[in-house]
Amino acid sequence: MRPYNLENDVLFRLRKTLNLKKKNEKAFLHEPNFDQKEIKYLNKCVKSTFVSTAGEFVKLFEKKIKKITNSKYVLSLINGTTALHLCLKILGVQNDDEILVPSITFAGTANAIKMAGATPHFVDSETENFGIDPIKLETYLKKTTVRKNNFLINKKTKKRITALIVVHVFGHPAKIDDILKITKKFKIPVIEDAAECIGSYYKKRHLGTFSDIGILSFNGNKTITTGGGGALLTNNRKLYEYANLLSNGAKEFHKWEYIHSEPGYNYKMPAINAALGLGQLEKLKNFLKKKRSLFKRYEKNFKNFKQAKILKEPKKSKSNYWLQALILEKKYYSKKNKILTLTNNKNIFTRPIWKPLHLLKHFKKNPMMNLKNAEEIYEKVINLPSGSKFIK
Repeated sequence: MRPYNLENDVLFRLRKTLNLKKKNEKAFLHEPNFDQKEIKYLNKCVKSTFVSTAGEFVKLFEKKIKKITNSKYVLSLINGTTALHLCLKILGVQNDDEILVPSITFAGTANAIKMAGATPHFVDSETENFGIDPIKLETYLKKTTVRKNNFLINKKTKKRITALIVVHVFGHPAKIDDILKITKKFKIPVIEDAAECIGSYYKKRHLGTFSDIGILSFNGNKTITTGGGGALLTNNRKLYEYANLLSNGAKEFHKWEYIHSEPGYNYKMPAINAALGLGQLEKLKNFLKKKRSLFKRYEKNFKNFKQAKILKEPKKSKSNYWLQALILEKKYYSKKNKILTLTNNKNIFTRPIWKPLHLLKHFKKNPMMNLKNAEEIYEKVINLPSGSKFIK
């Protein structure tokens, strides 16, 4: 009898879940799912000749995102990173300000802070849903900050802390209620990075709408895609109008003159991308249904697997299950890279969670709290193929 091999067991369960019949059949982490619906909209867009930022396709796309998220204002942009950058700019973030941000997030979150001239200040995540740890956050802020001249100041660096970015990881909500109580107490503006969360709700409210401003991403690996794309969400008219101005090169309205009120950005989503998104949105409900079914299949096939568990949505939430995650038990952390190696060699393209940003060489000297949880999360999480195509 052969000795038990954890990596082979995981591989077997993955193949069963994904219904892979052929030996070398590929299972990508999350690939887009297209059919004639997208082609219909793309053809209409091309025939209209309005393929750039003008025209009806962008307006229609924004209208549909408004309905899904129940946001008063939606601004469609070229990607999630630029959406975050725009959020920081319209909130008045200045050079050398510090922005609180989790170390467990995609690099684009911290890159947007750098683009705004500010400094990422890393905070830790909780180990249940991988959002910001509210208990550690409050303790840390009490110890390391002071309020002066109506600004929150880092005692050590003497710099202003002017915003906090909450990241909802894998489509699951962070502990947003607790986090907002803390930020209200310390008077810190909040930006929600809900890049992965189209179709995800907490207490029947769409993620990205709990704070004054939030963002979505429609990159090629998201639940729906516009190829490249993102959106800014807000119920604040002034914030929307300023974001709209800056995203269009800060160009003031005039029938023919080019009048720019300040430095701006070329951030608006082209109509050709919005057209692709309109086709995707027609299938969003079906995508969400299939991704939930895929989660249930993973949960069933790993039910009696004592070495790891499948990440499940928190209570009072309805997640889009953007990425399925296998969470290793502590004694099996050392098996993570072996599982990744075997599955990828077998064309099942699993991935680790993002490397904690504070471990990257260009962020190692940034201000940060103790990030023990972030490093543990990195040791135990493996993302599994999660596309809607695996459910027929």
